[in-house]
Amino acid sequence: MAGRFEGFTDEQWAKIEGFVPKEPAKRGKGMPHAPWRKILNTLTYVAQSGCRWCDIPTGPQWGKRTTSHRWLGRWQEEGVWENLKRCLLTLAAQENQIDWNRASVDGSFSPWEGRRRTGRPRIQRKRRDAA
Repeated sequence: MAGRFEGFTDEQWAKIEGFVPKEPAKRGKGMPHAPWRKILNTLTYVAQSGCRWCDIPTGPQWGKRTTSHRWLGRWQEEGVWENLKRCLLTLAAQENQIDWNRASVDGSFSPWEGRRRTGRPRIQRKRRDAA
């Protein structure tokens, strides 16, 4: 999947379809259930690109952001999301599509503030400057 993710191809979907839970039956009236493929396309796009939920693209291959977000929370609670990630990584590794030597971690969103160059935590430095 080099470049921008545009959704799973039919071949890719055929490989991972069995790892997605069966779609729930419709309960009476209301909107029909969103197809898993659209939801998984959207969740994979967010996970891969790191975009905000409000920046999800629109189109026939994408699910709605509220629906996708709701299913992500539900799948996280039930352990489905971990199994899906493991499945996708295993399939990609089997097809030699992952170069583990080029992996990196982005620490720009780390909540840890640690010590600054002055050797004092940020809060102490602000107090001294204010006095």
